[in-house]
Amino acid sequence: MKKTSSVVDLLLLLLAINVLATPAFSDLVLSKVERRIDVTSQIARVTKTLKVVNSGSESVSEFTLTFPKFLGNNLAYLTVSHSEGKGKAKRFLANLSVKEAHAKGTPDSISFYSVSLPKPLSKGDTLTLEVVAAFTNVLQPFPEKITQRDIHLVMLQESAQYLSPYVVESQSLSIKLPNARIESYTKLENSKVQGSEIKYGPYKNLAQYSYAPIVVHFESKAAFAVAEKLVREIEVSHWGNVQVTEHYNLVHRGAQLKGEFSRLEYQDRPNPQGVSAFRHLLARLPPRAHSIYYRDDIGNISTSQMQSDSKKTELLIEPRFPLFGGWKTFFTIGYGLPLSDFLFASEGKRFLDISFGSPMIDLVTEKLIVQVVLPEGSKDISVTTPFDVKQSHEIKYSHLDIAGRPVVVLEKNNVVPDHNQNIQVYYKFSNINLLSEPLMLITGFFVLFITCIIYTRADFSISKSSAAYLAKLQWDEVLATLQEVQNIIQKCLAAHDKLEASLRDLSRTGDIQTCKAARKSTDSFLKDLSKELRPLLASLQSFPSASQISPKVEELVAKEKELQEKLMAKHTTVVEGYEKKSSGRDIENRIASQQQKIVALRQEVDDLVEFIDEI
Repeated sequence: MKKTSSVVDLLLLLLAINVLATPAFSDLVLSKVERRIDVTSQIARVTKTLKVVNSGSESVSEFTLTFPKFLGNNLAYLTVSHSEGKGKAKRFLANLSVKEAHAKGTPDSISFYSVSLPKPLSKGDTLTLEVVAAFTNVLQPFPEKITQRDIHLVMLQESAQYLSPYVVESQSLSIKLPNARIESYTKLENSKVQGSEIKYGPYKNLAQYSYAPIVVHFESKAAFAVAEKLVREIEVSHWGNVQVTEHYNLVHRGAQLKGEFSRLEYQDRPNPQGVSAFRHLLARLPPRAHSIYYRDDIGNISTSQMQSDSKKTELLIEPRFPLFGGWKTFFTIGYGLPLSDFLFASEGKRFLDISFGSPMIDLVTEKLIVQVVLPEGSKDISVTTPFDVKQSHEIKYSHLDIAGRPVVVLEKNNVVPDHNQNIQVYYKFSNINLLSEPLMLITGFFVLFITCIIYTRADFSISKSSAAYLAKLQWDEVLATLQEVQNIIQKCLAAHDKLEASLRDLSRTGDIQTCKAARKSTDSFLKDLSKELRPLLASLQSFPSASQISPKVEELVAKEKELQEKLMAKHTTVVEGYEKKSSGRDIENRIASQQQKIVALRQEVDDLVEFIDEI
């Protein structure tokens, strides 16, 4: 407890210095103060009943609330209301205006708030104020790191006496704890423990800025679940639905886990370990919520349960793993709501009346962003909130949008369940805009069907009597003729190769008769092919479109004819040489010039064939 003691001593010293320099605010006196602090969750909720008496001679229209700075810095929610009666007969008349005050000469270690009274308080008059405040981050884990087997202990720092700029005639304090397991607490005069509750007081005749520091060290099994960032998207559709999507970045802000996590020990029975972790989160949704889903980056999470009745819908969700101190998780929940339950009309405008905060029980949100997506065509947009928020406007584009949908963006930091109050978003919207998307779909399908009808019924072919169609037919005939000419030339070249092969056989076997027979057969075959070429050449010459191609074809035929003659001459020379029994070298010398000419002609023929083939 050395750390705790040093913190308290320092705080006491600062307050003592400030008290000496702080002037009185007015002649108000607090005749009775009842303070109740509830720390059963991670949020410290403070309720105060203040009976105010004006003991001065002048009327007073403002009342000052004070908090130690370390509490004021963590103040998330504060309301002050005027009440009458006692017990069950107590009536809360109205919430009063509260604003932070920065008066000159006030110490920095105290936070001041000014409350506007419903009417000036005259001399001798009394007034009862009900103060409700919620603080975050005031329950500090101690120790800060624990093992999986350890219990979760937290520490609360407060004052047994009410810190106020006014004289307090009588004051009492009660602190409600989660359970009766109390490690330690500051014992003062008139302090006692009753089960899970610690009581201090009553204390009489307290001077201005009285302060008696206390520290309570106790066990807390509450889920210290904190949303570092929560984005709520509320999309309004005038076709009957309000779609809500919530994206959570969640962290456990309790004592951090020390050492390794053991799943076996965590699930051990009958003595399960890991009591500092939380396994479930409870969300209370509106009663007619539907189409509920719960998923993360991996996909849908099936470990959730839902119960619904006429008053509420409860969704119990379980993360994929238990969350220990310092661990984080990211997930999304979504659900639909009936439009008729949340959209209303007033003074020519429509307004959406829906809750602002998260539906999660006892969740603290460090940064909350609420995006209200209105239908396309909405205008004259205004927002009413029961507390201050940062507002901005955006445009969101979705399916079938043209100008985009207006988006109202509301941002607030340090949000607690007390902020889960209804906000109103007012806007004007014409019912004619409801027809825009159906008309776009109808028009799109109409154009598609008309296009299909025209495509299936119209004839897009070229007319058979047109010049372009006749030219195309003629060109097709030219290409067919060229293909036939090319085939005949290939057959001629194959016959040439066969004639050359007969000469090679002659040099190997010396069979002159077989070589002559091959010559005779090839000569007859080439004459037949020559007859087939004549009508094809005449046909090409008759086509105007083939005027540039015909000379090349005629050149090809002429070159092939010349090649054929040179081969025949070579063949005759070789056969005669064998008949005269000339030597091989002598025969080669005699046909050398012929062979060179044959090679050159064959190359020219191949080039012309390739040219025609490209056509």
